[in-house]
Amino acid sequence: MKLDPEIAQNRKADHPIDPLILNRWSPRSMTGETLSDEEIMSLFEAARFAPSSYNGQPWHFLYAKRETAQWPLFFNLMIEFNQSWTKNAALLILVISAKNFAHNNKPSRTHSFDTGAAWMSLALEASSRGLVAHGMEGFDYVRAQKDLEIPDNYQVEAMVAIGKRAPKEKLPQDLQERETPSPRKPVKEFIRMGKFG
Repeated sequence: MKLDPEIAQNRKADHPIDPLILNRWSPRSMTGETLSDEEIMSLFEAARFAPSSYNGQPWHFLYAKRETAQWPLFFNLMIEFNQSWTKNAALLILVISAKNFAHNNKPSRTHSFDTGAAWMSLALEASSRGLVAHGMEGFDYVRAQKDLEIPDNYQVEAMVAIGKRAPKEKLPQDLQERETPSPRKPVKEFIRMGKFG
C-alpha cells in the first residue's frame, strides 16, 4: 500500500511504519451513499481477528444502516454536534464489550483494551477501502444502554460513523477547517523505559 498524497502533506512518521497505519485518519465528510452488506460484513470480519486475552473476544457491535427503522435509535443518542455530520453516514455502530470472560464468567480487566483492538482492526479495514471510520464519545451512554437493551454485564465503549468519503465542502463551514489529517505527539512524549516517575 502506498502513502496517500493527502496524508503525505499533513503527516510524517518519525520512524518507518506501514502506510496502512499512517493513512488511517478520521474525516467527517460523507456522501450519504449506502454500503453493501458485503462491505459492512468485511469491516466486522476485520474486527473478528483482533487479539484478545484468553481469546475471549469481548467486543460486540450493534449497528444501524441509514434509512432503516434502527437508524433513529442510534442517531438520536448523539449530541447535536455529532448529528450535524453523521447525518450523512451510511452506518452507525455502537461498540460494547463484555465485562466478564465467557469461559469462566470472571471479570476481565482487559475487555475495553481488547475491544479497542477490534475497533482499530475495523478502522484499518475501512481506511484500506477508502471509507471513513470515525469513532466518537459524544453521545448518551446511559440512554444507549437502556434504549438498545444492553445487559448490565456489557460496557458501552464508543460510537462509530462509517461512510463513503465526500469533499469537505459538504460539511458546515467550521468543520471544513478541521477536515485534515491531524498530527500526533512524538513517540518520546508517551514512552518511558522503566518506571513512570
